Parts: sequence; C-alpha cells; structure tokens
Amino acid sequence: MSFPLPDHLPRQLDVSSNVLSKLDSVTLQSLNSSFASSCKAELDESIRLTKTQIHDRICAESSSFQRQLSSAKSLKERLNALSGHVQTLSVTLSDSKSGLVPVLLEALEAHQSLAQESLDADVLSDSLSHLSECRAQLDALQKLVDTGDLPPAVVACHALNSSLISVPGPLKDALVVSEIQARLRVLSNCVEELLSDAYTKSIIVNPSQVIIKPFVLVPRSLKPLPLSSVLSSISSASLASHLSTLRRDILTHYIECSFDQPTSLTVSTMTDTSGALMHVLGRFPSSPNTTDTGSPLANVSTTLDFLLKQLFPTLPSTHKHSFPRSLSKPISTAVLARLLIPGLPSQLEALPAFLQIAHKAVDLEDKYIVGMLDASSEKEIKAWVNNVCTHYERQRRSHILDFTRKLIVQSISSSEPTFYAQLSLSQDTPDKVGLAPTDEGDAWGLDDDGQSLNAGSRSAPEEENVWGFDDDKESQQAKPAEIVEEDPGDAWGWNDEEPVPEELGQGEDTWDDPWGEEPSLSEVTPAVRTVPVLSQRPSADSAPATQRVSRPTDSTSRHPATSGPITEPYLVSTLAKSIIRTVEDALREGQELSSSGILSTSPTSTTTPGVLIMQSGALALDLYRAVYPIVAAARLVRPGDVMKFSNNCCWLAEEVGRLVTRERGVLVVKDKLEECKSVLQVLADSWYQDGIDRQRTALGDILASAKGFTDTSDQDRYDDCEMAISRVVREIRSAANAWKPILPKGKYYTAVGAIVEVSLQRILENILAIPDIPEVESQKLSELCRILAALEGLFVEDFSESSFVVSYVPSWLKFSYLSELLEASMADLTYLFEEGALVDFGVDELVKLVRALFADTPLRTKTLDKIMGGHPVR
Repeated sequence: MSFPLPDHLPRQLDVSSNVLSKLDSVTLQSLNSSFASSCKAELDESIRLTKTQIHDRICAESSSFQRQLSSAKSLKERLNALSGHVQTLSVTLSDSKSGLVPVLLEALEAHQSLAQESLDADVLSDSLSHLSECRAQLDALQKLVDTGDLPPAVVACHALNSSLISVPGPLKDALVVSEIQARLRVLSNCVEELLSDAYTKSIIVNPSQVIIKPFVLVPRSLKPLPLSSVLSSISSASLASHLSTLRRDILTHYIECSFDQPTSLTVSTMTDTSGALMHVLGRFPSSPNTTDTGSPLANVSTTLDFLLKQLFPTLPSTHKHSFPRSLSKPISTAVLARLLIPGLPSQLEALPAFLQIAHKAVDLEDKYIVGMLDASSEKEIKAWVNNVCTHYERQRRSHILDFTRKLIVQSISSSEPTFYAQLSLSQDTPDKVGLAPTDEGDAWGLDDDGQSLNAGSRSAPEEENVWGFDDDKESQQAKPAEIVEEDPGDAWGWNDEEPVPEELGQGEDTWDDPWGEEPSLSEVTPAVRTVPVLSQRPSADSAPATQRVSRPTDSTSRHPATSGPITEPYLVSTLAKSIIRTVEDALREGQELSSSGILSTSPTSTTTPGVLIMQSGALALDLYRAVYPIVAAARLVRPGDVMKFSNNCCWLAEEVGRLVTRERGVLVVKDKLEECKSVLQVLADSWYQDGIDRQRTALGDILASAKGFTDTSDQDRYDDCEMAISRVVREIRSAANAWKPILPKGKYYTAVGAIVEVSLQRILENILAIPDIPEVESQKLSELCRILAALEGLFVEDFSESSFVVSYVPSWLKFSYLSELLEASMADLTYLFEEGALVDFGVDELVKLVRALFADTPLRTKTLDKIMGGHPVR
C-alpha cells in the first residue's frame, strides 16, 4: 500500500486515485456492475490518453529519442565486454594452481620462516656471548675474593653488576642470569664484610685509646692492604656510617670528656702481635686535684694533631673535606659550652686567669678549627671572647637578680624581722592644718612648693671615696634603730589577735607610746582658739555641755623649732635592708670592674665595663617591686602589712636617694637610680593611699547597712544603726591598732584621720539628707553621733591636754555640732549661728537642717531668713 504524503507537499491527483476514492465511498447497495463498468472505462480511457501523450512526445522529439536509444544500446554492449574481461582476470589471479596470489603468498611464508631462523640464531649468539663474558667476570671476581684482593674485587663487582644490568632482553628472565645475580650478591656482601672487618681492625676507638693501622691483613690475603685503599673501596653508605660513628666516639671520649674530667693524652707508635705497625693515641685519667684549666685545650690540640697526621690523609676524596668540617662545629660548641661558659668566674679576682684560658681557646680556633678543619668557620669562640666583658656582667646580673628573688621568696616563708627607721621632717615648713582625704601631700607636711619631707635618714658623707665601699658595710650606714625581732605590736602593748573592747563610748586608751620620747603636747598640738558652746551660754539651759571644741590656727606648727633634725620612727622590714645592701654591692662591684682595667671594651660593645653590673642594682629594686606584691599577696590583704610594704618602699626610696647623691660615675646608672627612687616613692604613696582606701571602702559598706539613718524612732531600725556605728568604731580602732606600730606619727594620724573623716562625712550626708526629723528621731540620731566621740582618743598623746583631732579630721567640729544641733532649741541654734560656731556648715545645709528639725512657724521663718543672709562676719 502507498504511504500517505505529508500535508505540506503538493498532491497530484491521477485516475487511479479518483477511482480508488470512488471505491472507498461506494456502499454495498451502490456497488453493482454498472459502477464497475464505469470505473473500468475510466481506467482504460486514462491509459489510452497516457499512451497518446507518450507517442506524441516521441514524435515531437524524434532526434533526441533516437540518440538516447543508440547510446543505451552501446552501453549495454560495452558492459557485456567488460564483464567478460573481469571474469578472465579473476581466474588468472585466484586460481588455486596457477593463480598469482596463491603463489606469492607461499613465497612470502617461506621467506618469513627463514628470517625468523636467522634472528633466533643472532639472539642466541649474542646471549651466549654475553653469558660467557659474565661467567668470565664472575670467575675472575671469585678468584679475587679467594685471594683476598679486595680493592680489585670491588671494581670487578661493579663491572659484573653493570654487565648484568645491560643483559639482552631474552636473558632478563633467564634462570642462569638469576643464578649469576645471586652469586654476585653473595660475593659483594662477602667483599663488603671483609672491608668492614678490615676497617674495624685498622681504626679502633674506645674510651682508653685510638689505634690507627696504616696497613691491615685480611683473611686469605697474600699482602696487607693500605688503609687508604680500604677506605676508598668501602661503599659510600657504609663509609658514611663508619665515619659518623668515628666522629661521635672521638668527640665523646677525647674532646668532650677532656672538659668534663681531668685527662692526659699520649701519642705513640708500636706494633701489634702480628707485627703490624700501629699509631696509638692513649687517654689516661689525671689527678682530681689538677688545677691546670688549660689542659683540656691541650688535649684537643693533641687529638687534632693525631687525626691530621694519621687519619685525614687516608680519607677518600669524597670525604677528605667533609669529615674534618663535620668536627668543626662540635669542637667549637664543646669549648664554649664545657669550658668557657661554665668556667666564667663569678669573682673579679679570677678573671685574669680565665682570660688566659680564653685567649688559648682563640688560638686553638685559629690554628685548628679554621686552619685545619673548616676555613669558612664563623669563629664563634673568638666572637664570644671578644664580648667576654658583656657575658661576665650578664652572668653577674643574673646571679644578683636570682639572689634578690630568693631573698624575697624566703622572706615570705617566715616572720619577717623588722627595725625602726627614722623619717626626717623639715623644720622650716609648717604643717598644713586641715586634711583633704584624697591629698597625700598634707599628710607629709609639704610646703607650698611641694618640697618633700621624707628625706633619707642618712646624709651623704663628704669623703674622698665617693662610694665608701672600702669600709665595713655596717659602718657605712647610720643605723636608724636596732633590729626588733619581736612582734612590732608589742611596742604599743597591743596584740592584734585580741578582740577590741566593746566599751565603744570610752574616750581614753592606755596605749604605750611606740615613738619614744616626743615633744610635749603643748609643743606638738597647734594653738587653739576657744569657740563658745552651749554650756557657756547661761540662757541656753536645754543644751548640755558635753564637749570642748578647739580650732587650730594657721600660724603655728605642731613641731617645735629645735636645734637637731626632727624625726619620726617607722617600721621597716629587714628585707628592705637586704635589698639596699644588694644594690650597694652591685654598685661597688661594677665600679671595681670598671677601675680594674681587666676587661677591655669590645669593638662591638656599646657599654663600658661595669655598667651592666651597676645597672643590676636598679634591676634588683625593680624585681622587688614586681615580685613582692605577688608572693606576699596573702599578707597584703591585712592593713598592717599594706602599710609595712609602703614603709619599705619609702625607706628604699630614701636609701636610693642617698646612693644617688654619692654616685659620681656613669650617667646612665645615676639616671636609672633616680628613676627607681621616683618609682619607689610613687609606689610607697600608692600603697599607703591604697591601705587607706581599703578601709574607706570597708567603712562605707558598713555605713550602707544603716540605710541612711532613717526611721530611727523604730527600735529595730535604731538597733541596726547603732550596730553599724559600733562596727565603724571597731574597724577604725582595729586599723589604728595595726597602723600605729608601723607608720610614722604624721602618716599614722593622717591615715586614721582620713578613715574617720570619710565615716563622719558619710553620716553627715545621710543625716542632712533626711527631709523630716521628729523629736524622737533627733534624740536617737544625737545618741548615735555621740558614739563616735570615742574616736577622739585616737588623737590624744597626753590625756592632760586637748586632742588635736581637728588637725586631721576636718569634719570633726561640724559633726560634733551636729549632735548638739539635733537636740538644740531654736534659740540655741540661733545663738551658735550668730557666734560663728556653725561656719563649718553651708547655708544650704543649715536651712535644710532647720526645716527638718522644726515645725513651720514664724520663728522658724525668721531664723531661716537670718541664716540665708549668710554667716556673720567677724
């Protein structure tokens, strides 16, 4: 059946298609004879028309038709002739008997067989020839091994191995080649073993001697072998291993051992039992009492001379330079690490002898290490010796700092002994009365231009020797006081472990005076002017006279003008004395080194001899500052130990200042000591202030529990406030108990005054901040304030005289008047204001207090108007 044409192609309708279309559309009823006749007629007509068209076309183009017809006939004839020729050629080529192809193939097969036979013959001939050569080499090798001719045997082994490597391809897997290779390995191992045995017989190294034989006799050998041929014949890997072992043994037994223990070396030539010549380097232990420190260098020289003469000439060319060079670095290191560095003396007197040894080491390096072993050596020994001054000073610095560190650590392991030093005070500068809690200067009695009063307790002696180190150390220092081994608190009759008495209202104490004899109270207490109090006003019956108040004037000084210097004792740890003695020793030692001229300045050095040692004194002070607060951290949580450390730093600063005044040497050392003095003084002031600040913080935390002293009319709240005030008094007394045997008098009163001041200011702020104070609460608050009056006893030296509390507690008068004002009437308050007794109160504070204490009445309004007009001018 025909395939349907695609829709996009043009369709040409023919007769058959029309007929088929009709047949497709006919039904069973319409299919009859007439329909079939019509279809047949239609087809016949179509055939006739087609034939007519063909005939007409031929007639129209008759010439072309005839030409094409003739061509077709000619082509058919030629095709028939060509087919006949092809058939004949096929028979000629492919005939099984006479065809060309079968005959040619048979000839080629015969030629191939003949060529293969020829190739096999050639390969067999080459293989047999190579095998014959290998067999001959193997036999020759076997003969050399049997006769003990080892150096040629090594050459034969290499030649046979090369022949086996270049064996023809067909023989690579041959059994005979494998057998030859196996025999070669056996013979090579035998030769290598015999050579190694010959080496071990030629070169013998043990702790007692080095034996080198120029000739060695091997088994089955007719003549001895030279050592050089043995070394040249050994394989490179085996020779490298032997030489590495040889280098290790020589360095261990004859170089390093010479530095570790007394040793003597001898060189001799003798024969062994077989008559063979041998050279021996013998080693014998010397007497332990030998003091010749140059003998190790002589032993090194002897060893190298022996090797240079007996061993180095026999080395093969591959190791003739590398093996001596491998000895260069270890020998230089041994001389430095085992002789020069550990032998560096710690005393100046031993330096000349050491320098002689050092110069011998440099000569050894020039002659042997550079001249014989390695010409490209970096000359480490010479470089070290050129800087021996620096190495010596660094070692001494390390010893000094290590000694200082041990002193510091040992001082913590047991109770530190102490002594009393004297703090000198200037006489031409009056004390500043009145203390600002955060101003450290007033605590020391500084004048307006900041001149320090903590001058050293010793003065620089005017003597020719600027150091003064030739005298006995103890005579150089003016002892401030004897060393006290017992508890410093005994000077007061106190025991830190005992509880503080509970009678907080007691205003007097029975303390012993730890400061010795002091000027009378009239001399140390500033002049006062009496201010009227409520008891001096007859009309003010409601105001009880409970306190005498004194104000200091600005024109007096607590210290009288005397002929001698005024001093105050303070407690210092003997560790500080040990530290300053270490500093003095370092300065003396550096000066002695500089003046001795034993060590010359290195061309590469930037410092002069002795400077590093002198600088180590300042480093010892730096080490103390850095280490002591760490190792003594557990101690420095106690108030007394904090102040003792501050005293130590202060005393060290004074002593360093004394050393600075006597230092006329190197400027850099003087500058460093000046810096240490400043830093120590700052550290002393910082720890002093820190000890005060710790107490301030503790007291502030206690007073915070009072919650502003409000609602004291409630008994529970009053009890809480009373407990807080009582704890404050106990804490202040405890701090004073710890500080008094430690601090100088001025600093003691300054410190105690500071913590009392901060407590009073906190209470004042809380009470003045209460907006409304009923009568009951005012009485309760007054009672609480009076508890603190017991602290006045801390500022009394002679109880027959007045206290000088106001000199160190600026708020004392203000706080004392507050307790009076809390229970005073309006008339009493007005009287005190008009008399100028309330000048410590600000106008705003008085206004707030009046409004909190009194009801709103015309009298209160009048009083407030008067107060807001300002304090009366007198």
